[in-house]
Amino acid sequence: MDDYNGTSGKLEQLIELLHQAVDNNRHVLIFSQFTSMLGIIEDHLQQAKLPTYVLKGDTKPKDRLAMVDAFNAGEKSIFLISLKAGGTGLNLTGADMVILVDLWWNPAVEDQATARAHRIGQHHQVDVYRLITQGTIEEQIYKLQEQKRDLVDQILSGTQNKGALTEDEIREILGIEAE
Repeated sequence: MDDYNGTSGKLEQLIELLHQAVDNNRHVLIFSQFTSMLGIIEDHLQQAKLPTYVLKGDTKPKDRLAMVDAFNAGEKSIFLISLKAGGTGLNLTGADMVILVDLWWNPAVEDQATARAHRIGQHHQVDVYRLITQGTIEEQIYKLQEQKRDLVDQILSGTQNKGALTEDEIREILGIEAE
């Protein structure tokens, strides 16, 4: 909201996480589906004197490659990335922490993004954080993602339930009361 002047608990939590990460020499990928959110995060990080790289859909291929190489070489420890722009084609083995600021309906999109750090050549454990605000639709999205993951696991293992989601399950996921 353009005229909102309050604070954001999620943003405050993110900044705290990043200060801890930098203090512990961690290298962090931050994904958001909203480029406007990446701009807000970048502004806060500049105020905190935490240098970052930013990759969005309009980033030129040459610049993308230069930023990826510099990040992997350890020149800066924070990389802000648009979920869609950074979901494929990047090898970011310099990262040992991934933070998903907001969730996407399809968990495979997030999995592709976090896979940027889980590549051949990765020598560190990679921790993945999902920032979810309690009592919001994000919680419902997360539940839906977990159900999708469980269903895929069941199908791949051959133990799937032959039925689909019931109407009551769909209503619960979306937080809609039964009529």
